[in-house]
Amino acid sequence: MKHIKFQPKGVCSMQIDFDIDEESKVHNVSFIGGCNGNLKAIGKLVEGKDAGEIASILRGNRCGMRTTSCADQFAIALEQNI
Repeated sequence: MKHIKFQPKGVCSMQIDFDIDEESKVHNVSFIGGCNGNLKAIGKLVEGKDAGEIASILRGNRCGMRTTSCADQFAIALEQNI
């Protein structure tokens, strides 16, 4: 299992931590900073799911007037590690 620490850009979250196993399944997602309840929910919803599938769903999600979001940054992190 590979542990990832990703520093997102342009969002409130300061770090995204997660694991990817040999089958590209995502585990133990946690966000440091950001909207705590919403980001914990993302972690629960994606637990054990395929990294590519998660990235395709979350990619392009925006937060308010920003061009990105914590979910979009998570998608970027996943894409860089699968």
